[in-house]
Amino acid sequence: MTRIIGATAKYITAAAFIGLAACSDAPITEVAVTTTPPPAAPVTSPPPESRETGFSQRSQDLALYYQRLQNDLTSRGLLRTDGGGPDTPFTSTMLARNFEQIALYDEYVSENDQLRAQTTESRLRRWEIPVRFGVEFGARVPADQRAEDRASVQNYVGRLARATGHQISYDEANPNFHVLILTEDDRLESADRLRQLIPGITEGSIRAFQTQSRGTLCLVLAFSQGNSASYTRAVALIRAEHPDLLRLSCVHEELAQGLGLANDSPAARPSIFNDDEEFALLTTQDELMLRILYDRRLRPGMLAPEAAPIVRTIANELKGSSS
Repeated sequence: MTRIIGATAKYITAAAFIGLAACSDAPITEVAVTTTPPPAAPVTSPPPESRETGFSQRSQDLALYYQRLQNDLTSRGLLRTDGGGPDTPFTSTMLARNFEQIALYDEYVSENDQLRAQTTESRLRRWEIPVRFGVEFGARVPADQRAEDRASVQNYVGRLARATGHQISYDEANPNFHVLILTEDDRLESADRLRQLIPGITEGSIRAFQTQSRGTLCLVLAFSQGNSASYTRAVALIRAEHPDLLRLSCVHEELAQGLGLANDSPAARPSIFNDDEEFALLTTQDELMLRILYDRRLRPGMLAPEAAPIVRTIANELKGSSS
């Protein structure tokens, strides 16, 4: 039996997280929601001309909306790409605490087809088998964007492999972690393809892809067999209408969360696993959290009381025993 054990998404409004509650017919044990403020002031610049070629009017409208969002976030000093610096120091204690919050707790619980904010202890989740990422594009995604996005994902997969020490590769021929880059029209027609990619996927999981407002920037669903805490398949949705930086930000966050860092924490800085959108791309601390997650001293299924002492030991090894 294929079971969803991880569902994470990046949102721009707090109310937008309701769409994930549609997964309730398959038990969800982890849900993390990232919120960022909506754009303040509109801009008049249209989306890049090369993006309009294959886009319907609906997608062009979304592309303009997301360009405004990106402009607003960057104008406020958000979506940083520097990975952290002298203004964002963190100690081994902070690293361990942030890891525990992000990897061993959930921010939301599912009740009666609704998500409710409640910090809940969860289990450690990760892949034990090799992870093979593959990008698949919707029919309406322009060719120049496909080349750019494929290269971005390939480069990032290499970084994830180095950070985790796990067997992670890019393999379009036989992927088990599917990265779908879709326009709005492609997304609404994705149900049959999702059933092919994830045998046994529930209708609730499919609805998580298809019943979204524009406030849902991207999401990832990770699956296991039976009651295991080990992922065997995952599928991520990246909106093709995003401008370059916002789209790359979604790639960085959803692919990393699909490896097992499923929660967010307002205390994590520098980190992409934070609701404030300060950082767009994987940070130095995020890489260390991935290193901890795939350390062989930890095991899938561990709860916080068992895992925490081991996590602190590993964090001290990585950062020194600073407090």
